[in-house]
Amino acid sequence: MEYPADLSFLFMNPTRVVYGAGSSAEVAPELTGLGCRRALVVTDKVLAAKADIVGKITRALGPACAGVFSDVPADSGVHTVNAGAELGRAQGADSIVSVGGGSVIDTAKGIAILLTEGGSLLDYQGFQLLSRRQTPHISIPTTAGTGSEVTYFALVKDHENRRKIIFGDHHIIPDVAILDPNLTVGLPPLLTAATGLDAFSHGLEALTSAQREPMSDALGLHAIRLIRRFLPLAVKNGVDLAARGQTLIAAALAGAAFSNAQVGLLHAIAHVVGARHGVHHGTAIAIAMPHVVRYNNDVVADRHRLAAEAMGVDVRGMSDEAAGVRAAESMSAFVREVGLPGTFREVGVPREDLAACAELAMSDGAIVYNAKPVAAPSDVLRVLSAAWSGTT
Repeated sequence: MEYPADLSFLFMNPTRVVYGAGSSAEVAPELTGLGCRRALVVTDKVLAAKADIVGKITRALGPACAGVFSDVPADSGVHTVNAGAELGRAQGADSIVSVGGGSVIDTAKGIAILLTEGGSLLDYQGFQLLSRRQTPHISIPTTAGTGSEVTYFALVKDHENRRKIIFGDHHIIPDVAILDPNLTVGLPPLLTAATGLDAFSHGLEALTSAQREPMSDALGLHAIRLIRRFLPLAVKNGVDLAARGQTLIAAALAGAAFSNAQVGLLHAIAHVVGARHGVHHGTAIAIAMPHVVRYNNDVVADRHRLAAEAMGVDVRGMSDEAAGVRAAESMSAFVREVGLPGTFREVGVPREDLAACAELAMSDGAIVYNAKPVAAPSDVLRVLSAAWSGTT
């Protein structure tokens, strides 16, 4: 990869990362290292019922556990954040330990804001509106997907208006991420696949983003490489600790990559389809990804070649454009290989709503950073229509 002589960029990755099987047992010393004494554990009901996960964390915290907030749903909303912050204040929490997937970690980021700033969560939607560090936060992911454990983004749903609200601020990046592959072993195959494709897309969009830069390129490419190799193994054999660990590392790499380089049209589409039709974010990503690659290919075909090579696809002797098409084809095959649907039609998105989804995607912040400028809703509709029918 070549970069212009006048290149300038900012790269930030302040999260302390602790990796290893069983490393979640080190949560208490990490909390002490942050100068905190009472942590609110944020999780969901399914995980809270599993003594081998949340129970281990609360026991490891001991008297430093201020309480457990386990009411986080799969598609967390503003009201959930408010309830968690209320419990945290009542229990005198000075910190947060999130245990779960992206929805849990994003909810914890929202709670961190309200514990420090007070007021309404909606007052802080947008980018870089906070002026100080928020409540200290240790994130312990149980999925290898969103990378939220190392990013400055949080997505919280406004259920009343059927939209997802984006919070982007360097003051909400978790202080510590504990990556313990043991905690991902119980993840079902389809959820393993969907979250893994989400992480893959973070590496891909960081690589092609209008704000791409060398350090995020390196992280994104290695994330793509690891996920393509190890995700099928983790889906096939959920107790393969090596495969689980490599995908967990890849998710954090990709999270750090896109937290700096940003994402694009692919995420704008997934945000809208998920909010309007309840399609799992990773599944929506997997379905739309090959079609977004085709849309962008005339602008970043050379980058798509790199992605294809990272996937192990032989593109020697091909033009960049042909290599980019091969990358899209390989991604479609990858999606099917890990058992995910290949069209929006299969997951119940009504064709008659595609135009409305296209209109809404235009106002999603991610679209600003897409590799190829998106001029009109008709451009998005073309991609959505192809992803609905599976045509190329």
